Order: sequence, then structure tokens, then C-alpha cells
Amino acid sequence: MDIKEIRNAARALAKGSCRVCPVCDGRACAGEVPGMGGAGSGAAFAANIAALASLRLAPRLIHSVRQPKMGISLLGLSLSLPLLIGPIGGIGFNLNGAVSEEEYQEAVVDGALQAGIIAGLPDAVNPEILRTGLACARRRGGKGIPFIKPWEPEPFEEKMDLAAAAGCALVGSDLDSVGLVTLTRQGHPVYPKSRRDLARMADMAHSRSLRFLIKGIMAVEDAIICLEAGVDGIIVGNHGGRVLDYAPGGAEALPAIATAVSGRMALLADGGIRGGVDILKMLALGADAVLIGRPYAIAAIGGGAEGVALYTQMCREQLEQAMVMTGCADVALAGPHLLFPGR
Repeated sequence: MDIKEIRNAARALAKGSCRVCPVCDGRACAGEVPGMGGAGSGAAFAANIAALASLRLAPRLIHSVRQPKMGISLLGLSLSLPLLIGPIGGIGFNLNGAVSEEEYQEAVVDGALQAGIIAGLPDAVNPEILRTGLACARRRGGKGIPFIKPWEPEPFEEKMDLAAAAGCALVGSDLDSVGLVTLTRQGHPVYPKSRRDLARMADMAHSRSLRFLIKGIMAVEDAIICLEAGVDGIIVGNHGGRVLDYAPGGAEALPAIATAVSGRMALLADGGIRGGVDILKMLALGADAVLIGRPYAIAAIGGGAEGVALYTQMCREQLEQAMVMTGCADVALAGPHLLFPGR
């Protein structure tokens, strides 16, 4: 099995709900939400791709870097490279039932573990989606990161209990899901949170010995509030361009946020990352690690756990080559000096 075979298999199973384009840039699926597209015009999805494409790495070839260090420790996790699988739920209605929810979650959880990384587990109106992911993680010693929607306190706490019972060490909340039209259409909208709300959510996690992540931060002010509220880490990104048309790309928002909070909390980023070179670009902008979403959905649908592990191996090889070509000995040493011209 190779990447081309995986993509061909995924294209056949998706039956047009995802075209599995040569470049996953949101053009063919603009406005397809539900589906795999971006909201409205698709401009926010496109902005993720364009923001990364505008960056150039600075080649440096006079150095002694041969086998760069790619492994990291992050929020109690030991990862073979600075990469997590983003949580994607609702495979049934987003991808015409290409595979079952359980098959998908099993593939991403197992494939991630085979590759030495970890998968995010999605939440949704249908409680079985989170329960399915947590069951997969529980059978593997809690190896998964549940991302709970920012529900009202009681259901949020109930799902936090489920995450702790599954043995997870880290839990997140995708705050940017407040803009998801699918939740509103199903009669379960979610709303923004106050500083006090965030502190309460973080306390819920910490009282259960869980570390806590907030996903979807795009403003410096919001990043600082998360830090002050006791949140352990944030993920900079625009929910794959699925919640606010004409939002900037994640790579556009990241540098200012990194200047404000880097070193004081874990800083992750997502949005338009398609391989190892993009990973290094995000690290150069200040991220400690990144998340990849849609490409892993394709890998899991077309190749199961093997497809997920294979895609991760491709990212690893590309990241290693990019680090050698830029003289970066350790992902922890990545910074703006890797970009051309320096930012």
C-alpha cells in the first residue's frame, strides 16, 4: 500500500463527498458544510493554505546536522514528532458513510500509536461519537485526546468524567465550534465562553488530574485570557475554515500569539498543514507542535490504521529532510531564523 493507493481507495468510498483533490485547498468543496469544505465562500479554508504557501524556508548546507531530533514531550505526552491528529467527527454525514464512526476512530487511534503520535477524539450532538472514540482510547490505555464541545456546564462535566474514566491524560475543548452550522441545525448550538467559564472548565479538568487545551484561538487577547484562566495549552487555528468565512489562516495569527504566550503555555497550531515542510514552517512561527485534520481523514478512510501510519511516516521523512536542509538540529530549536527572508 502506498499514498496513491490510499487516496484512490478513499476517493471511491467517499462518493463525491470529498473529491480527494491533488491539492487539498478547499476549492472544489467551498461551502460544503456539512461535508469537508469551508464555510461560505471557502475563503478561510483557502487562507490556511495560502498563509503557509507564502512562507519560504532558508536553505543552509554548511553544518553538521545529519539526524535531527524530532521527538518532543508535550503536556505529559511523548511524541515521535511534533504532530497530533486533529479530531474529526461525523464521518457518516460528512462523508456519505464512507466508513463507520467506529472504523474511523479505530483507524486513527491505532495508526497514530503505530507511528508514535496520538489522535484527537471528536465530540458531537450524538453522544455515541465521543463514546466510540473514548472506548477506542480506553482499550489502548487512554491513548487519545478527547475534544469536548463547549456545552453548558452540566453536560460538559459529564463528558469530562467520561474522558477521565477512559484513562486519558489530556482533554481539550474546541471553542471555535461555536460557529458550526451543523450543531445549530441539530438544535444544540454552543456559545462563546467568558474568562470565568474558561477558569471553571480548566478547574474541572485539573480536579480530575487532566491537563486542558483550548482549540481555535486566533487573537492575542484570547490567548492571554486562556493563560490567565489556567488553561495548559492552546491550539491556534480557524477550525479548518469551517466556522467563519474570511477568517485569516492559522499561520497568519500564530506569530503574534507566540510572542505573547510562548514559553508560558503549550502552543499548538493547525490549518492547511499537509506535510513535513508545513510542520517545520509552523514550528518556525512559534508552535510547539501541530495538528493535521483532513489528510488524516483521507488516510484513515482509504487505508485504515496502516494508511494513518503511512501518512505519518511521509510527514516524518519530509520533516527530517527539511530540517537537514535548513540546518535545524532539533525541533525545539526551530524559529524565525529558518524562514527566508527572516521574519
